[in-house]
Amino acid sequence: MSGMSLSSLGVKALAANYAALQTTGHNIANANVAGYSRQQVELSTTAGQYNGGSFFGRGVDVASVTRLHNEFVTGEAARSASVAAMDSARLSHLNGLESIFRTGEQGLGNAVGAFLNSISDMASSPSDTAVRQVVLARAVDMAGRFNEAGQALDTLQANVTSELKVGVAAVNGLSQSIAEVNRKIAAVNGRGQQPNDLLDQRDRLIAQISQYVQVSRIAASDGSVGVFAAGGQSLVLGDRATPLVLMPDPSDPRRSAVGLQSGTKPMLLEAGTLGGGSLAGLLLYQNADLSEGRALVGRMAAVVGLAVNAQQQRGINLLGSSPTPAIFGLGAPQAVPSTSNATDASGALMGQVSLSYTGDPSALRASDYTLREDPAIAGNWMITRLVDGQPSTDAADSLSFNGTSASFQGVKVTFGLPPPQAGDSFLLQTVSRAANGMQALLRDPRDLAAASPLVAAVAATNTGTAATAGLQVTATTLPFPGMTTRLTFVDNAAADPLNPVAYTYTILAADGSLVGGNATPRPWIAGTSIPGNSGDINGFSLQLSGVPKPGDSIDIAPTSVAALQTNNGNALSMLALRDMGLMDGKTPSDAYAQALADIGSRVQTASSASDISTAVADQSEQARSSTSGVNLDEEAARLIQFQQSYQAAAKMLQVAQSLFDTLLSTTSR
Repeated sequence: MSGMSLSSLGVKALAANYAALQTTGHNIANANVAGYSRQQVELSTTAGQYNGGSFFGRGVDVASVTRLHNEFVTGEAARSASVAAMDSARLSHLNGLESIFRTGEQGLGNAVGAFLNSISDMASSPSDTAVRQVVLARAVDMAGRFNEAGQALDTLQANVTSELKVGVAAVNGLSQSIAEVNRKIAAVNGRGQQPNDLLDQRDRLIAQISQYVQVSRIAASDGSVGVFAAGGQSLVLGDRATPLVLMPDPSDPRRSAVGLQSGTKPMLLEAGTLGGGSLAGLLLYQNADLSEGRALVGRMAAVVGLAVNAQQQRGINLLGSSPTPAIFGLGAPQAVPSTSNATDASGALMGQVSLSYTGDPSALRASDYTLREDPAIAGNWMITRLVDGQPSTDAADSLSFNGTSASFQGVKVTFGLPPPQAGDSFLLQTVSRAANGMQALLRDPRDLAAASPLVAAVAATNTGTAATAGLQVTATTLPFPGMTTRLTFVDNAAADPLNPVAYTYTILAADGSLVGGNATPRPWIAGTSIPGNSGDINGFSLQLSGVPKPGDSIDIAPTSVAALQTNNGNALSMLALRDMGLMDGKTPSDAYAQALADIGSRVQTASSASDISTAVADQSEQARSSTSGVNLDEEAARLIQFQQSYQAAAKMLQVAQSLFDTLLSTTSR
């Protein structure tokens, strides 16, 4: 009997150590498999048997094969990898955006500067058609650069959409795989043992899906897990997966958005709720960085183009035409209706809104706006400027109005028929498409308006020291075309001792007859201009040097046809745009330098964020690997240990066999 018991002990020991050897071999074979969790055999002592006043052991049993797995560490590794993937996706596309904002001769700033500088030569030789041809060539080059930048921005948007499409397809494939593994796990869940390799496979799939979208997981009683994204929207529940869909952004169909196919209509997932993953990084780049970059390029195109056009149309060209044709064409501002706006019986959107420039380029901002009904005042509409895709918190960036039109920051919004309906919303793109439609319109160099329509002449009989220091035409169409404005200076000492000189003005026809004027003395303060933008003088602003005396006069008369070949007044005004603070008080050159700095700062910030999140992800993966990964040195030592144990168990069987043989030989005598 003792031999039989010893043999049973040996068999159990052999089986236990063989199982340990088999598990160790499985670990070694999968040492280089990503996401594999080391397994180990859990042994338990078989309950002893009472015999003859004592308990005798009955060997060992294999209780289970478990995997060394830490749920928290594994989840943290997936979350940190998700954030790293988001930062990496954003950084890679920001590098593409930075390539549009070039420096040196290939940059937009250089093209603007070259065009405005070429006007200096035209001011020096206003009748030289060769010089004028150079100006047109520079205009073509500048418009082409802006148009090229606009097209490049469209290409970047197309790349984002393409990558989002690939990412959504990958997430859907992984979701289906997780659902299938859930089904397999649930099928064997009632057997009391964990399917370790299936659990590892599911963890690997969840880690892979985290590269695209940050997810959370909740375990179910049947062994399956639910996978959730975007703050609680289910991607996987049990053995059912809900697919993501790529859809046009409801506020701007040119942009892309990610939705969840829930029912017959996709449910939009807000980009800010995705948390991490490459999809979140792509949407962040698209909605903030790319949108801001497009606005920066568009604003510069719109401001420079509109300012040059306005000044061009205030002058006279060599053909004697006034107003003259514009130099640049621009992409028009657009009001983009939301896809959720009210529709008519045919399904067409009802509310109509249009945008137009107000004629003040310096008021334009590098941003889009939203237009929606004011929630605080029924019937009112609110315009809010967006900053990085989010509504501005600055009260100056919002306007509430009650009516069919309103002007704001260089743009006028006008309601059409039918007007917007309650609940409608619009994305107002004031400058975003300006660069895409920019083109040089002039082909004949004679169409360039170098001459000013007005010229100032000091009367020969004047006794003061006043002289013309600058004449600026401020009206595209003069209030009194073809008329002469005569400024007459009068004694103002009694009325204002601090400003003893005042002026009156009269409007004279070509034959010298009186057309209009104002005999009320207007004080003149030395160093200031005589205003011409109030409409009561003939559309000019005059700067004086010296001091006039009572009785002195200055005539601001139409430029004669004979003087068109030599008059450079409008060319000088156009050249002055080069040094004007057209964009937030900055010259075009300085504004472009600031745009370069802004994009460069975004790239540096994104690069730092990517480096940090990648380092954190690497550390988290190392922590997971140190807990669950396979150490080949340890497994080799275990292999020797279990080999020796197996050999000892075999020796035990050999001894039991010898004892049994001895017993048989003794009883057979």
